[in-house]
Amino acid sequence: MDTSRNNNPESTAGYGDLSRWEQEGGPEPSTSGSSTLQVRSRAGSTDLEDSHHPDGPIPVWLRESSKSFHWKWVPYPVRHFARALIGWTKGPDRPQMQKITPFFPYVQTAPVRLIARYFPKPIHKAALLVLFLFSWLLTFSLVLHHSASAGNIKGYGKPQPIWCGASYWSGGNSCGLNGNRCRPFDNSNLAFRCPANCKAVHVLTPHAVGAQEINYKPFVIGGPAENYPSQSISDYMYRGDSFLCQAAIHAGVVSNQRGGCGVVKLTGSHTNFTSTVRNGIQSIPFDASFPKSFSFVSGLSSDCTKDLRWPLLAVTVIFTTILSLCTASPAVFFPIVFTLLFFHVGLVSDPPTTTSDYASLSSLIIGRFLPAAFVAAVFYRYTVKPQQRDLDAYFERTILWLGGAWVGSLNNYTFDFIPIQRLTPSDLAAQPGARLALVIIVVLLISIALGQIYYLRLEGRLPKYLGIYAIFVTFLIVCVIVPTLNLRIHHYFLALLLLPGTRLQTRPSLLYQGILVGLFINGTARWGFDSILQTTAALRGDGPLHSLLPNITAVATTASNITFAWKLPRLDSAYDGISVLVNDVERHRWYDGEGEPQKTFYRAHDYEKEYFRFAYVSGSRAADFTKAGVWESTGEWRKMETGPS
Repeated sequence: MDTSRNNNPESTAGYGDLSRWEQEGGPEPSTSGSSTLQVRSRAGSTDLEDSHHPDGPIPVWLRESSKSFHWKWVPYPVRHFARALIGWTKGPDRPQMQKITPFFPYVQTAPVRLIARYFPKPIHKAALLVLFLFSWLLTFSLVLHHSASAGNIKGYGKPQPIWCGASYWSGGNSCGLNGNRCRPFDNSNLAFRCPANCKAVHVLTPHAVGAQEINYKPFVIGGPAENYPSQSISDYMYRGDSFLCQAAIHAGVVSNQRGGCGVVKLTGSHTNFTSTVRNGIQSIPFDASFPKSFSFVSGLSSDCTKDLRWPLLAVTVIFTTILSLCTASPAVFFPIVFTLLFFHVGLVSDPPTTTSDYASLSSLIIGRFLPAAFVAAVFYRYTVKPQQRDLDAYFERTILWLGGAWVGSLNNYTFDFIPIQRLTPSDLAAQPGARLALVIIVVLLISIALGQIYYLRLEGRLPKYLGIYAIFVTFLIVCVIVPTLNLRIHHYFLALLLLPGTRLQTRPSLLYQGILVGLFINGTARWGFDSILQTTAALRGDGPLHSLLPNITAVATTASNITFAWKLPRLDSAYDGISVLVNDVERHRWYDGEGEPQKTFYRAHDYEKEYFRFAYVSGSRAADFTKAGVWESTGEWRKMETGPS
């Protein structure tokens, strides 16, 4: 009995292994009628070490009872749950690869079969594709050229293209003492041309108008008086710092949908700008005087070409739709669609505001296209190509993927209703409805993610993608904790984070991937690859600096004059003077050593209130201005509230 056992190599190996387990403190296994121990782990074991044991899988109870098991400190229910969770993430034993079975397959494949029938050779298909692209380029270029030709306004010449936020005045003390840097104030005309969709432009940082603070709204001050409905357009008075194109929309000179041309006339000082609602824009009231105002010339004769972004949109939508229906190869479909959408966004639907002529704009967009195309080639290889391989549901691809790509590319229209301008804590706190909108978006994204997790598990890819997104989350955490820099999630970066999870060939994934590709296109064409780590100053823009505010005292007030006094901060301070704004125009600047730290102001117009704001200056650069204090027409002084304006 002993001899036969020792002569059996399998028996020897088995007992040698058993003696090692016994030395480690494991339980002594039982044998029944056999000299070789044969144990089998439970079905679906999730521990990778099982498969590497020389004698086959080791049961969990045997492995965890040995002295070499390092996880005994973890309670058994927790270990059991962890094993079950890991086993669940691996999915079924036989992965269920997802593939779209098209509705009405004969109809959906008809265009591809038709091309294969009449253009059977690759050279024929290539020639047809070249002709197709040339037709798009010719049509697009002709319409774009016609749209770019600004036309002529009789008596005023060729209009100058301006962007939606163009203005005659700069905020704070940027226009200098008495506004001298922003002259002339009157007797000047400008023929201008506005693009479409200017109503959507809002100020994104607080702008003071008297005692009011305007934020996340159009910036138009004044307009026609409600008591005089019969006024002509030339009588509509707007404050000089109003956005010119938005004022033109408010006055009815141009259309928000198609843009247009007009002539603006500077009219000098004006008092009491009224508030009215016209053409979807609520103007801002200002019940004091301002040195620069403007109105629009009426009765013009011009051949001004309207903004043709909608005809151009129809052109590109038609060509991309034909391409999607008639192309089977993802290697042909994706690069062409990406290129057409990129140049449409950059040149037509959402062009950068840094330039107004199309030669400079084309140069800028081409410079942004090259790095964007490289990144697109990477996510095509790992997300788009696997999803669309052997996909023959061409009508569904056109509706879901291409339609989603257009929705994402035109997000300045499609997502304009969402009250979130930037994903920064200050913006979310300041913009009405932003936090609720963010909660809704997060809930929606979580529900979408759960659906994608379900399908990734069925394909057996979930552990891999959990690892990928663990790397992404770690990277974001590192970005958040980097000192002196702030994480900002841009359109393109959000798309790159979420695109890997859309490689599945399911109908929801087609839609999600299309939208994300569109967001990437819009973000890079409109803004370029802006940094995701930005300084506080870059995020702030022209917003408050949160600097030291002056302590101002009104030492004497009458109906005709008012005297203010102040003190500079300590000697080692960076500030060397005080700037005083009266009705949002710098009227006095005092520096240390230039006399007493006080100033007497005289009322410019009888029976008119005046607004005063104060800021420390370093050289000519002003820090934050205080909120407005009001010198009432009766001579009463209403002290400013705390905080910057």
